[in-house]
Amino acid sequence: MIDFEQWEGFEGRIWKEEVNVRDFIQKNYTPYDGDESFLAGPTEATDKLWGALQKLQKAERAKGGVLDMETEVVSGLTAYGPGYIDESLKEFEQIVGLQTDKPLKRAFMPYGGIKMAEQACTTYGYQPSEELHKIFTDYTRTHNQAVFDAYTPEMKTARHTHIITGLPDTYGRGRIVGDYRRVALYGIDALIKFKQEDFANCGDGTMTDDVIRLREEKQSYAQVAEELNISTKTVDAQLQKALTRLKEALLTE
Repeated sequence: MIDFEQWEGFEGRIWKEEVNVRDFIQKNYTPYDGDESFLAGPTEATDKLWGALQKLQKAERAKGGVLDMETEVVSGLTAYGPGYIDESLKEFEQIVGLQTDKPLKRAFMPYGGIKMAEQACTTYGYQPSEELHKIFTDYTRTHNQAVFDAYTPEMKTARHTHIITGLPDTYGRGRIVGDYRRVALYGIDALIKFKQEDFANCGDGTMTDDVIRLREEKQSYAQVAEELNISTKTVDAQLQKALTRLKEALLTE
């Protein structure tokens, strides 16, 4: 059982022995029965940054719905440096980082399918990189290709004729959504330590095909978690949601 000095005064035992935010909340929350009078208005930082963003949104609408698009850099965890809504207002920003290097600039995401990524560019008048086209056509296997390989001829026909929609070949642009409550309660270092212990015990030494695959996948989770500074449990949860959607779509057909 771990016990940080910051936890002094909080009740409960289970949440100190394992990652269990629910147990922490159940043991320590205090019901509030008052009205909304405790709420505060927006800060100066919020007003200024929101004002700057609204100007950008207006410009985006004026350009037909897309302000700018990336065509040379593949979207990734470390593809860009710090990004700001407005460089002149960056002292007001508390969380630094955008999807790309500019606000409202759309990312280039070829892992979901190079054709889909390129069509997104050309639709709005942008020319995608020829070098990236070659890489993601000749050398890299995308999510889109993998899903199509799993489809039966009947599935492909139903998709092509638009009898069914929402199939998993269009899910390649998903997001990893972090459960940052865990980070606030345990800290990144402790969360990584918990998952390293889980990984060490994965399979109990029995190296069957399922265990080998699970250990390899969990190691990939750890790499993603380390780059994102989120817990591997969050990575795993998001992947399981994606797999569930894929299975449901395939079983439906």
